Amino acid sequence: MIKVGVLYGGRSGEHEVSRCSAASVVRFLDKSKFDVTAIGIDHNGRWYVQDTPEIIDDKDFGSVMNLNREGEWFVNHYERDGKLYLFNSSTGREVYVDVVFPVVHGTFCEDGTLQGLLELAMVPYVGADVIGSSIGMDKDVTKRLLKEAGVPIVEYIKIVKHEWDEEKSKYIKRIENELDYPIFVKPCNAGSSVGVSKVKNTSMLADAVEEAFQWDNKLLVERGINAREIEFSILGNEKPEASDPGEIRPKHEFYSYEAKYIDSDGAELIIPADISPELADRMKKIAVNAYLALCCSGMARVDFLLDRDSEDFYLNEINTLPGFTSISMYPKLWERAGIKYSSLLENLIELALKRRNNKNRLRTKF
Repeated sequence: MIKVGVLYGGRSGEHEVSRCSAASVVRFLDKSKFDVTAIGIDHNGRWYVQDTPEIIDDKDFGSVMNLNREGEWFVNHYERDGKLYLFNSSTGREVYVDVVFPVVHGTFCEDGTLQGLLELAMVPYVGADVIGSSIGMDKDVTKRLLKEAGVPIVEYIKIVKHEWDEEKSKYIKRIENELDYPIFVKPCNAGSSVGVSKVKNTSMLADAVEEAFQWDNKLLVERGINAREIEFSILGNEKPEASDPGEIRPKHEFYSYEAKYIDSDGAELIIPADISPELADRMKKIAVNAYLALCCSGMARVDFLLDRDSEDFYLNEINTLPGFTSISMYPKLWERAGIKYSSLLENLIELALKRRNNKNRLRTKF
């Protein structure tokens, strides 16, 4: 039986979201095929093994994985039979897993940092590898590569913190000359709409920028669009497939962190999205091309903005480790395609094992 380590928590503003997603993954993994170990990462980056995964109630998220902080655990960063070993120095106990299922979001988790550790240990893991993860996490790098690949994107201005601190008035003038209100201010390396603000006028701009800089040292200021939010789920390695489109209809002013996770009535998921088959096909092809252009593998959710007036569309972002609750868009779109949640998890583990087998064939000595 394959031993799966479900990794959750992490050092990011999306720690609690991760615990919620992980609870669903642990609940739906087929226990007749997989021996499941939960591995929690606390806000300080310390790892803790939970031999018996425990799902607990949560007032905001319904249910989350418990994170029991017991022992002093260390993780091997070198190859040991293709398994990830974890050692408890307090008791001398050692635990291993055959494959890691990261259900983590945000910095130090979804940005290639974690994937780099797993690559050093030569352990198979679900989702994009180091380069795909790091590219997908950085909205600025993502947009530059998408533009090079001919994928439509919204106009934006990048700002680095030290430049803002030195030339704040210059950037405010540039933003107002090049972009019309409303605009969106976003940290480049954050997810779940953490640190994102919708700015309607000059008086809101500086505060929104300072808020975004709480989460990253680089941010984007994007042109606001009266848009519908259309999403596709992508599955696969070298030959990925895309689902039919779904639509997010926020009931807040935009699809904020609160609308996504805190307010149970914060948004409506429309599956399938009410768009023409021709438009859906065009967007689906671009979603797959973007997935390949950004070096993704395993899975991703590709999000578009569809202009309500012109029906022009723009790729907004790509999520290499999307939300994974049973009601999240990524699994719901595949469920409509006939792939049940538990089967989807199994497919993702198989893709992780195949990618590792392909990498193991490569030479490492000259």
